[in-house]
Amino acid sequence: MKLDIRHVTHYDYSAPLQYALQSLCLTPQASAHQTVLDWNLSAPGQLFAQRDGFGNLAHTWSLRQRTYRGVVRASGVVRTHASPALVDACIAPEFYLRATPLTTATGALAALGRRHLDGPADEARALALALDVADRIAYEGGRTTTRTSAAEALALGAGVCQDQAHVFIAACRAAGVPARYVSGYFHAPEAPSLASHAWVDVCVDRAARRWLSVDITHRCLMDERHVRLAVGPDYAACSPIRGVREGGGDETMRVSVDIGVLPDVPETLPETAVLTAQEP
Repeated sequence: MKLDIRHVTHYDYSAPLQYALQSLCLTPQASAHQTVLDWNLSAPGQLFAQRDGFGNLAHTWSLRQRTYRGVVRASGVVRTHASPALVDACIAPEFYLRATPLTTATGALAALGRRHLDGPADEARALALALDVADRIAYEGGRTTTRTSAAEALALGAGVCQDQAHVFIAACRAAGVPARYVSGYFHAPEAPSLASHAWVDVCVDRAARRWLSVDITHRCLMDERHVRLAVGPDYAACSPIRGVREGGGDETMRVSVDIGVLPDVPETLPETAVLTAQEP
C-alpha cells in the first residue's frame, strides 16, 4: 500500500514564548516493512538530525525569540509491505527486559504475562496476550494521560493504544520476554482519530534479534496499514514530539493527521528523507 501522510501540530500561547527546545521522532526509516519514497520535516527552527540510543532517526530544534505560535509539519509518501517480522541489530533484546515507570509490572500484570507466555514467545502466544489485553483495556479516549502507567490502566480497565501497549509490554517483561513500544501511523479511513497510533514489538528470537509487531488495538499483526516511526522502552522514550519551553503562558495544541492511499505504480524515487526548516 502506498500511503500519503500529512501530520501537522500547531502551538498557540497566551503569552510570549521566550525559548523552546524540542526533539522530534517523526521520520520513518526503511525496513522490511516499509519503503520511504519521500519525507519532509519542518519546524520553527533549524533541524539537527541524530541517531538516538534506540536506533531512531530523531531531530532537535530550538528557538529563542518572542512568539505566540509555532507549527511542526511532517509529510511524505511511504510504501508498506505488510511484513510484521523484523530483524533489528541496534540494541540487544535483553535491554527491553528492563522495567520503566510506565511499564513496571504489578502482581496482576505479572500474572497476565505468565498466563500467556509460559514458554518462548511466538506468534500464537503474542496474539493471545494481545487479545486478552484488548479485552481488559477498553479503548476509551480521555480516561488516561501520557503519564498513566500500565498498572493504573489495567486497574482502570480503559485507555488508548498507548495504555494497551504499556500493559502488553509490562506483562511480557514480567514473563522474561523482551518487548518494546512502537509509535507510528495507522491508515483507518473509517476512524481518522486513530491515525496517530502505537503498538508493540515482542522478541520471538533473541539470538537472531527477530521481533514480531503486534497491534493490540486492532487485534492483529502489523500489516500494510501501519507505518513505523520509532521504538523505545515506552512512550516517554520515543514520543513523536517532546520538549521544554520557557514562557508562553497557557499552551493550546492542535494536531491533525491525514493519511490517504495513492495509486501504487513503479517508482524511481530514492529511499531518503528531505529535511527543511521553515518559519511557521
